[in-house]
Amino acid sequence: QVQLVESGGGLVQAGGSLRLSCAASRRTSSTGAMAWFRQAPGKEREFVATMRWSGIRKRYADSVTGRFVISRDYAKDTFYLQMNSLNADDTAVYYCAAGQGTSDRVADFDSWGQGTQVTVSS
Repeated sequence: QVQLVESGGGLVQAGGSLRLSCAASRRTSSTGAMAWFRQAPGKEREFVATMRWSGIRKRYADSVTGRFVISRDYAKDTFYLQMNSLNADDTAVYYCAAGQGTSDRVADFDSWGQGTQVTVSS
């Protein structure tokens, strides 16, 4: 498994931006993938974005398309989630995850970070 550590969460006003970071203890294979999920109180964990370490095959949830961008710094074994135009519905604990391929399913990722809280005030 890969050890993952998230950072960058916090409180932001609606319309604002945040960038989340996820530092990995090692890089998975070239076909390995990283992803962001989120979980709001009382709701199931849901897919946000994913990409391969190679930088290809980026996918986004419909709810964040056009507002969020997933990226990675290959040299630092770190990937990011740039979140723009935030609204109250984006309030959740955000988790990064590592797996063998891009997917929108929680079950397809076997390494998880501890989560970072994002709160958007209206």
